[in-house]
Amino acid sequence: MVFAHGFGCDQNMWRLVAPAFEDCFKVVLFDHVGAGGSDPLAYDPVKYSSLQGYAADVVDICRELELESVVFVGHSVSAMIGVLASNAAPGLFDKLVLVGPSARYIDDGDYRGGFSASDIEELLVSMESNYLGWSRQMAPMIMGNAEQPELGRELSDSFCRTDPAIAAQFAAVTFLSDNRKDLSKVSVPTLVLQCLSDVIAPEPAGEFVRDAIAGSTYVVLDATGHCPHLSVPSATIDAITPFVQGP
Repeated sequence: MVFAHGFGCDQNMWRLVAPAFEDCFKVVLFDHVGAGGSDPLAYDPVKYSSLQGYAADVVDICRELELESVVFVGHSVSAMIGVLASNAAPGLFDKLVLVGPSARYIDDGDYRGGFSASDIEELLVSMESNYLGWSRQMAPMIMGNAEQPELGRELSDSFCRTDPAIAAQFAAVTFLSDNRKDLSKVSVPTLVLQCLSDVIAPEPAGEFVRDAIAGSTYVVLDATGHCPHLSVPSATIDAITPFVQGP
């Protein structure tokens, strides 16, 4: 069972969820290149100019560890990274769990990703001009759960530990991506976990992912914010468990 973190985060974000599966699975945690304890010298701006570069890393990790029948759990942008990895390596993945996924963040015609093109442009400009300030302002909004301010501080601190140059490129790759056409190629059972109120991946985005992946399972968590694995870990575990332990 491989857990992949979202933008600005690291593997520590899974600490409240991953241990619940250690009795039944070999649990694998890792940091995307440029995040957490990864080697910053391994970052290649050409390779990581698209999500395909991150997906290739996921496949490499699984093959290096000789994993089989992988259950991939991806949060936020890593949900689409998991989709790409599964499509690129047929037979390697057994199931996908997509937590707060969005196939495209920018609205497009009838499609609702939650942001306008100008919203994303403003976000990226703000990040490049003052990354630390952007992190302090945005993290609590992304996390939600104002009654648990420590969660917003944790996410902000995580953002601030990321190299600003790498973070800026990863943000652009993330928020300008469009993986809608990749969803129909998914051939493994998929669970889509959606929060009731998520400023990054609103319900219409999750519903689109659900509808585009044939036979997917859709669960709406009674939770706010974009990080249910931190804000409501028990509910997240309860939603994932029957899916990964079922047929």
